[in-house]
Amino acid sequence: MTPNDIINLLGLEPHPTEGGYFRRTYESNLSCNTENGSRMLLTSIYYMLTQDNPGGFLHRNKSDILHYHHLGASIKYTLTSPEGVLSEKILGPDIANGENLQLLVPGGWWKASRICDGDYALISEAVSPGFEYADNEIATEQQIQQFFPDIKPLLDAFIKQGERLEVEHGTQK
Repeated sequence: MTPNDIINLLGLEPHPTEGGYFRRTYESNLSCNTENGSRMLLTSIYYMLTQDNPGGFLHRNKSDILHYHHLGASIKYTLTSPEGVLSEKILGPDIANGENLQLLVPGGWWKASRICDGDYALISEAVSPGFEYADNEIATEQQIQQFFPDIKPLLDAFIKQGERLEVEHGTQK
């Protein structure tokens, strides 16, 4: 199957803020209270990166996110803890060479993703408490400079540029 076949079969759409393609597949009927109000207990999505949309921009969520590899290439995650510790993890099928079939990104950690060699990578993400856009933050250059000046040059490639944000949010330059 081609990446477009998978996108069509799974009903994936371009992710509105992070890059890649996605479709929400589950929303819990149960809820819990958080500092930001009531949230579904759990949500889940399919998420796909392709050669024409190869990465997810640097962002953080308030909730923990478990990532599960399904098909295709591996994905390299660049992670930054709230204290500014930078690390990389590979989500993929080659467990004999240190890749992970599952990857936890704790709430409050910054993450960016890039497809490794291959045409596509298909994963699922389970978010608890459930994902809400209000709990998701796309990194700006100013934030990363403020929070992590020592490692900012290593994160610059993952920061979504302001011009692109303006176009996607429908405002004019």
